[in-house]
Amino acid sequence: MEGDDGARVFLDEGDIVEEVVLDEDGMHGGDSDEDVEGVVEEMGDMMLEMDDEEDEDKTDDSDHTFTGHTDSIYCVAISPGDLGLVASGGGDEVGYLWRVGVAEDPQPLRGHKDSVVQLAFNNDGSLLASAGLDGVIIIWQNGVSKHHLDGPGEGIEFIKWHPRGNLLLAGSEDFSAWLWNADSGRCLNVFTGHSGSVTCGDFTPDGKLLCTGSGDSSFRVWNPRTAATIHVVQGHPYHTEGVVSVAIHADSSIAITGSTDATACIVNLQTGKVSGTLSGEHTKSVECVGLSSVLPLAATGSLDGKLVVWDLQSLTRRHTCEHEEGVVKLIWPTGSHLIYTASLDGSVRIWDSRSGLLVKRFHGHADSITDMAVSKDGRLIITGSDDMTAKIFVNEEPPSSR
Repeated sequence: MEGDDGARVFLDEGDIVEEVVLDEDGMHGGDSDEDVEGVVEEMGDMMLEMDDEEDEDKTDDSDHTFTGHTDSIYCVAISPGDLGLVASGGGDEVGYLWRVGVAEDPQPLRGHKDSVVQLAFNNDGSLLASAGLDGVIIIWQNGVSKHHLDGPGEGIEFIKWHPRGNLLLAGSEDFSAWLWNADSGRCLNVFTGHSGSVTCGDFTPDGKLLCTGSGDSSFRVWNPRTAATIHVVQGHPYHTEGVVSVAIHADSSIAITGSTDATACIVNLQTGKVSGTLSGEHTKSVECVGLSSVLPLAATGSLDGKLVVWDLQSLTRRHTCEHEEGVVKLIWPTGSHLIYTASLDGSVRIWDSRSGLLVKRFHGHADSITDMAVSKDGRLIITGSDDMTAKIFVNEEPPSSR
């Protein structure tokens, strides 16, 4: 706006509007040449910062993007037998089997009548299991449907393969867990006793026991042959709200569970006793947990955006690793010091559990990451997102960090 004293220019810097008065010569009224140069330099720096932020938003560190889905992707998996073979499934009720770096001819896996929410390859990669909110699990061999495993009355919450055989464990929203022989398609056992959704579970690495966590705030240890309950962990000093995550130590001695009550608990699988509680650091649900196979350390990831590394001997926090939004998945590969995290901020991060330092961050997704899988050697990472894409990231860091 012009006046007798010159012109007024309004510079919009986000939420701050600055009024700058220019004299008849276009100079900053009342200021020296040095002052004007300073204003110009400051404006230039501001523009560079804005450009850098825009560039970061556009950064895509992925080596391959799969765009075959038409809805959010909820689950991803990497074949342990063929690291180039991966799978993804989502809200479009379809799974896809595809190869890293190959855009043509992904193999659709059709048969579910609701969202595909879980995918898992067996130990040699010869079979793939897909699970849906329709309560059905389909066993695939070379992309062809081999068996439909039904029985649960509601959606599937998780699936896990036995560490050595083709036995598949699943937890359901109908309060039950199921065990099938995936070679024959025969149901071997049904595990009942929970009074809430069976949200998480796994076999012990030695294959002798199986464990389940539930929305009823309990954790159960079962005999997989007889479906008999060995231990029920519930009530003080255990969780006060639903159990949503579990990890079992490589030596099959302890499990760590995470809950919507913002705590994690350590359970002795032989005695069924709670040997420790990890609390005071998180403010929201502990969505993912992990245990180191080489050091007495545990890790918890929460919707509060924190990954916390804990000392199991003192039950105290060792490191806090911050994310811009919630942590929804953590993977701690066997024999490694590195922890991989996936966040609702759309990024994948790799942390050194010993120092708490960020080793690597991968950008690429335009929306929240919903699932992540990592190859056994830690090099290949696949993520699924609400942006309807699955991405492949390659960790080129040398194994010296492991």
